[in-house]
Formats: sequence, structure tokens, C-alpha cells
Amino acid sequence: MLEDLFKIVKDRFNDEKAEQNDEKKVEIPKDLLFKCPRCGTVIYMEDFEKNKKVCINCNYHARLTWTERLEMTADKDSFIEFDAGMTSLNPIEFPEYEKKIAALQEQCGTKEAIVTGECTIHGYRAVIGIMDSRFMMASMGSVVGEKITRAFEYAERNKLPVIMFTASGGARMQEGIVSLMQMAKTSGAIARHSRAGQLYITVMTDPTTGGVTASFASIGDIIIAEPKVLIGFAGRRVIQGTIKQQLPDDFQSAEFLLEHGFVDMIIERREMRKTLARLLKMHNYPKEGAVNE
Repeated sequence: MLEDLFKIVKDRFNDEKAEQNDEKKVEIPKDLLFKCPRCGTVIYMEDFEKNKKVCINCNYHARLTWTERLEMTADKDSFIEFDAGMTSLNPIEFPEYEKKIAALQEQCGTKEAIVTGECTIHGYRAVIGIMDSRFMMASMGSVVGEKITRAFEYAERNKLPVIMFTASGGARMQEGIVSLMQMAKTSGAIARHSRAGQLYITVMTDPTTGGVTASFASIGDIIIAEPKVLIGFAGRRVIQGTIKQQLPDDFQSAEFLLEHGFVDMIIERREMRKTLARLLKMHNYPKEGAVNE
């Protein structure tokens, strides 16, 4: 009987204490703050976004969605999307692949891991492709390869430069050999575009790896990277395990690759749009009209 009474009193005490704690709790909006994963600096999300999602302390360049990247790069209202309705099938009947694709399409607001189209950059016409790492880590499947190929073919016909923002985990295993075939397919389209005398600029963002690095990301006429991004083919541990050697600490970083001639320049995000426009001007592409900011 005493034990029952003690339990009742204890439960009441705990309930009252919980109510007091709830009253003292301050609701913090989910997206109020940003904590840098590299240096740990905490800043207001509003300030982080105003700084183009670059850490004010260590210059960490966070990943962007395709819409954010497009807004920072293209002139306002100048973008015309290509192949917006193109979506993946299931060529090797991978279990629940269709469900996964449908969920990602709803989440990302796009049908696939890359968005392609035509736009102007400070008034200069260009074909642009932007990979979105939210969509299966921007892995390259049949649709990604097809959209890139069509973009280059359009640019070849219309004598336009191509700018590709790459960010990928590589080929998409859910499509098997079909995904690997896209490496040759995209490379062939780029070769034809190059023979037609047109410019191809690659902008490598975090991360650019696997079959994407081994194909269209690495064969631009000019290869640009954002600061300190991960660029490579196989993973660090796989390479070390294969060659039985310790790799440098900065291995597969943009700075390491610049030093060894793989990357032509490293450009900060705030300067990217101006740099791209300057390169288009240097290669004698005509300015179509006034810039619509």
C-alpha cells in the first residue's frame, strides 16, 4: 500500500517537473543556424545564404541545389530547360528502383540528377548543365548521359559554348552496364562539339568522383574547381589499400589537383559568374544583349 502511494506521489512530482521544463524551453527554428561541418563555426542561416553558402570563417563551399546554382550563375529569367520530362526506366529491373526515383523527383523538384538548358551569363549565350547531389548523389544513369549528350548536340548545332557544373558519386549501380556506357556516350558528344570549334568549360564542385570524373568532367577545354572540393575516381581507402602507400593529406582536393596540372584554376563562388562571362568573352562569343540581373 505504501509502495503504491509512493509511486503516485513520484509520478505527480515528475509530471509537474516536466511541465515546468516545457515552459522554460525555447523553440529554436530548425533552419535558424548553420554549423560548418569543416571548422564548426555557427552562423545565422540567413547570413550563410547571403554569403552564397560559403563559411565566413574557413571558406567552406557547401553543396548547392540545382536551383541555387542556376540563380547564382545565369541571368535572371534567361534559362530555358531542355528535356524536362525525361525520366529513368529500370533497365536491369533493380528492386524498387522506380519507387526510389519517384520519391527523389518529388523531393528535388526535378526528374533526374542533372538539369540542362540554355541561358545567358552576363549577356553571353551558353548551354548549361547542373548536377544536383541530392538526387542519388548525382549518380550518372541513362538519363543523365542522354541529357548531357543532347545538350552538347544542341550546342554544336547552334555554335554555343557548354558549361557543366559537376557533382557526382559516379556511375549509378542501379542501372548496371547501361550507366557505364554513358561515359563513352558523353565523351563522344563532347568530341564532336570540340571538332566543331566550340568551347567546353567544366566546373567541378563537391564531390566530383567515379565515372563522372573519368569521363565528361575531366575533358573540358578549361577545368575550374571550387576551393577545397573533393575530386577523384576511387576512394582514398581503396587506393591506399591497393598501392600499400600512405597518400598525402590533401590528396584528391582541388588544390592538390591544381598543383599537379589536373585543374586549370580554382575560383571562389562569389567570382564564378564573372569568371565564366570573362572566359566566354575571351573566346569571342558575342554578347546577345543587356544583362537582366
